[in-house]
This record gives sequence, structure tokens and C-alpha cells, in this order.
Amino acid sequence: MAPWRPGTTTERGVILALGTAAISGLSVYINAFGVRLVPDAAVYTTAKNGVAAIILVALALALGAGREVRHLDGRKRTGLLAIAVVGGSVPFLLFFSGLAIATAPTAAFIHKTLFIWVALLAMPLLGERAGVIQVGALGVLLTGQVLVAPPVGIGWGPGETMIAAATLLWAAEVILAKRLLVGVSPPLLGAARMGLGLVVLIAYLTVTGRLGGLGSLGGEALLWVLVTGAMLAGYVTTWFHALRLAPATTVTSILVVGAVGTGVLSSLASGTAPDPRVILGYLLIVVAVAFVAITASRPRSGQVHVYADG
Repeated sequence: MAPWRPGTTTERGVILALGTAAISGLSVYINAFGVRLVPDAAVYTTAKNGVAAIILVALALALGAGREVRHLDGRKRTGLLAIAVVGGSVPFLLFFSGLAIATAPTAAFIHKTLFIWVALLAMPLLGERAGVIQVGALGVLLTGQVLVAPPVGIGWGPGETMIAAATLLWAAEVILAKRLLVGVSPPLLGAARMGLGLVVLIAYLTVTGRLGGLGSLGGEALLWVLVTGAMLAGYVTTWFHALRLAPATTVTSILVVGAVGTGVLSSLASGTAPDPRVILGYLLIVVAVAFVAITASRPRSGQVHVYADG
């Protein structure tokens, strides 16, 4: 096997993806506190996304996004609008609205299958390939997810449908973003996702008569909104940079390890150890993600990866 060479294109993407997972694990834990202070999930999401949008738009403009946009063709501009809809707005509304009315315990598991849908879409649409061993790693990753959050219970209602739709939209966003990153910089793509997506979220609050909720946020709630919004900006930034450098399936699979970080933080805060089954699930996730990360830039004979930067 070839030696580990930090600095190659895919390995930089893997490192960035691990950074994204770390941000995700901490963000999910912290968001739990913010949600308690803002009962309306749509208002909280819009406020948090608004903070992220301001940061990302300012960053993109500082890096010359204005000039970049002027040189984009109509197809790429349309792609930026699509990213805002399928990634930065509609799925957020579907996901949080679905969680509020979901009845089956299975609902919590649905979003965790994102990496599977991305893998299924990336093969025909991006030309990504995986050998038997890599597919086995994805299976171990899914098994770990099942142990951590078992899809027990029966029933399927509007809530579960909303969560499934949000998951599929986010999977489609990964594929679209991977294609756009061939000619669009990550800062511009992140600014479009969150900035244009914010317009859609505000329009939704306006139509539903809940826009006033943004102005009624208390000081403590605003503090959590600022913190989680800044973390979301970091998440989007590292996510798109990782996706530009490494295969979509690899980046999305690595993101799963963020759940382990959230679980560890929750256990430390509560002072209680997780169930042995959950611990086994965490170990399987860590092993599978480590395997995916290490083998990402070492394609076997006959295995082809398509990268966004050429």
C-alpha cells in the first residue's frame, strides 16, 4: 500500500471532511440548547441560517465573489439558485417540520441514511466507483448507525415523509454541488446556498405569519443563534471545500462520525455511560470512517474516482 502523503488532493479533502464532522458533532449538541429557547423550529432555523448567511456572504465578497459571479454562465447561475432551494432552504423546513409531527421512532433514523443515498446517486451521476471492500465499509457504517439509533417501531406518516424528502433533497444537493464545484469556488457556493436560501426561509415565515418571531428573540436565545450560526458557517465552508477535493461518497460517509462526537459530549454532560449496544455502534462507525478515510486516495485496480477539480 502507498504511504500516507498528507497534502495530496483527496487527502486534503479527507482532512477537511473530518473537520466538518467535528463541527457537526459539536453543533448538534449545542443546537439542542438553542432549540429549547426558541420553540418555533422554523424561526430558530431562519435566525441561525441568517447568521451563517451574513458570514458566508461577507467572506465570499472579500474573496472576490462579485467578480466571479459576473463571469459565470447562465447554467452555473441557475445551479446556484438550485443549491439554495434544494440545500439551503426547503429541506430545512421539511426536516424540522417533519420532526415536529413524526410519530414513528424510525423517523430519527431516516436522515442518518444520507450517505447511502449519496453513494447510490454518485455512481451513475458522478462516475464514482467503489470496490467490494469499500462497499463493505459502508455496510459496517450503516450497521453502526442502526446500533446507535435503531429504527424500531412501525408506522409512516406525513412527518416521516417530510424527513425522507429532506434527506433526498440534501443527497441531490451533494451531487449538484459536486458538479458545480468544477467551475464555482466553494466560498461562492456556500454564500449562495445560505444567502439565497435565507430569502426562501424569510418568505416562508412571512407567508405563514411567523416573521415577527425573529424580532421577539430574547438575549439568551440570540446568543445561541449567533454561536450556532457561526458554527453552521464553518460547517458549510469546510464541507464544500472537502467536497471539491474528494469523492462525494467519501466526504458524506466521513461526516457520519460527527454523531459519535455528539454522543460523547452528551454522555460527559449527563455523567452517564451509553448503552453497550450504542458503544459498539460508535466503535463500528469510527472503524468504518477510518477505513474510508485511509483508503480514499488509494483506488484499487479498476476503480475510478472523478474529482471536481479535474
